[in-house]
Amino acid sequence: MSVKIRLARHGAKKRPYYRIVVTDSESPRDGRYLEAIGSYNPLQDPAEVTLETERVKYWIEQGALPSDTVKSILKKEGLIANPA
Repeated sequence: MSVKIRLARHGAKKRPYYRIVVTDSESPRDGRYLEAIGSYNPLQDPAEVTLETERVKYWIEQGALPSDTVKSILKKEGLIANPA
C-alpha cells in the first residue's frame, strides 16, 4: 500500500474547495481517506491554505508522497525545503 498526500475536491460546481488528505494511492480522488490534514481554497486572493503542520511532518516521515500540487503548496508554506 502506497500512501499519498493529495487534494480531494469539494464545493459546488465552479466553486472548488479542496481538502488536503492522506490516502491510499489506489483510492479515488474524492473517495475514502485516512486523515484530513488541511484545506486549500483557490478562490481567495491570495489562495487560503490551512495545514496541521505536525501531522504533515508525521506523514512525510512515515513515507507518504505528496502529489505535485500538494508539494508546491507545502513548499510555499515552508514545510518542504526547495532543492538547492
